[in-house]
Amino acid sequence: MKRTRKGFTLIELLIVVVIIGILAAIAIPKFADTKRKAYVTAMKSDLKNMVSAAEAYFSDNNSYAGYVAPTGSSGVSLTFVGSATGWAGTATHANAAGATCSIGTGTDTPAGLAEGQPGGATCK
Repeated sequence: MKRTRKGFTLIELLIVVVIIGILAAIAIPKFADTKRKAYVTAMKSDLKNMVSAAEAYFSDNNSYAGYVAPTGSSGVSLTFVGSATGWAGTATHANAAGATCSIGTGTDTPAGLAEGQPGGATCK
């Protein structure tokens, strides 16, 4: 009598587990920075909204002084420093430690940034 067994051998199962482990080791680092990129994108978006609001305020009052930074989106903190001839704004995110985006115009442009720099905001 011949007996046929159905199923996988232990070696075949171990090979599959090893292959899955190798694929995971390649894929995980590629996607690990995705959340941080999303947080930086949220900061840039909030800064762009703040730019529009600050310019509207300047149009009405002919000065940036007195403008108050709006509330940022979830987790984003915005700061705004304005004078009669310029302003500087920064954004940080609670979940993106060490990441800061800044933008400015006029006499208050942050050090190291060119006024009207393409992309609008510089993030570190």
